[in-house]
Amino acid sequence: MHILLVLFGAIVSYFFWIQYIYYRQNSAKSRKHWLRFMLCRDKLIKSSQTSDLTGDVRALFLTAHPDDECMFFAPAILRLVELNASVHLLCLSQGNYYNQGFQRREELLDSCAVLGIPASQVTIHDCKELPDDPNVEWSISMASSLILKHIRAHSINLVLTFDGRGVSGHSNHTAIYKAVRILHSPTDCSLLSLLTIGVLRKYLSFLELPISWLLPSDLCCVIGSKGYIQAKRAMLCHRTQLLWFRYLYIWFSRYMIINTFQVIDQGPKNLKIY
Repeated sequence: MHILLVLFGAIVSYFFWIQYIYYRQNSAKSRKHWLRFMLCRDKLIKSSQTSDLTGDVRALFLTAHPDDECMFFAPAILRLVELNASVHLLCLSQGNYYNQGFQRREELLDSCAVLGIPASQVTIHDCKELPDDPNVEWSISMASSLILKHIRAHSINLVLTFDGRGVSGHSNHTAIYKAVRILHSPTDCSLLSLLTIGVLRKYLSFLELPISWLLPSDLCCVIGSKGYIQAKRAMLCHRTQLLWFRYLYIWFSRYMIINTFQVIDQGPKNLKIY
């Protein structure tokens, strides 16, 4: 009986901890921290000015396929939209692996509308050199060139994309990370990569939150039940992709609720402009 009481107390304490983290993440102080990181890192902007700079955040999410935006980046997108940032999406393929490119393009636009990204700020590339195919090695130089042109054209100052393991290990995801590492990006542009975590943590849903909170990261984005419902609606827009295991992903993946990012250390700048 004593052991059961201790166990019950531990479970209740854990859930109270989760509630506390949600509160901290959604407080006004937390929002100011977001702005301070996104706009003041490596810049000569006084922290006292950040409350007036929300509209100056011009964020670009780099993805490989339609559905990446809601499967992996929904928490960060929703938080940025909530902060009235200008959010852009650059998808480097139209997801034509099963010859469904046209349908997937429309699904992506529908998903972005649900997440709060206007169609005018969504760009979908369809290059032969960058096909939706895990068995094809993407041209890193070409991908870097496309990304850089987009950053310059839209005056982007925050880029968010995959890390070197690509969350799911997909070669197209990891190719984007390699492309970003060799960017000649503007000095006022921060580059962040979404941290890949192990399978057990990945499918703990909101129960994983304290772990992400405790482990080091440069940016942590958390959404509540309202945000999760919005992310789920966005995922359901991708009708061609709704196989049985995608429903399990929607229910159990922590990436539907939590994003943690780290700053990208850029490598040698050997970019060729096409």
